[in-house]
Amino acid sequence: MVLGTGWWILIVVVALIAGVALGFFIARQYMMKYLKENPPINEQMLRMMMMQMGQKPSQKKINQMMNQMNKMNDKK
Repeated sequence: MVLGTGWWILIVVVALIAGVALGFFIARQYMMKYLKENPPINEQMLRMMMMQMGQKPSQKKINQMMNQMNKMNDKK
């Protein structure tokens, strides 16, 4: 049984849409996992930034700022 040209075009379009959707969700999951394992700013970077701004960073202040940043990320 031979399918008509219209059916082949429909199958290709549906496969293309499914591939794009699947690729989007896989890439999204990968990026979320990557950012969770490798946060953009860590304590060491925060300490260096504070020292460059002329502040003497205490561990308490760094912990407070990290907690604030984590809370902001969790809300998103």
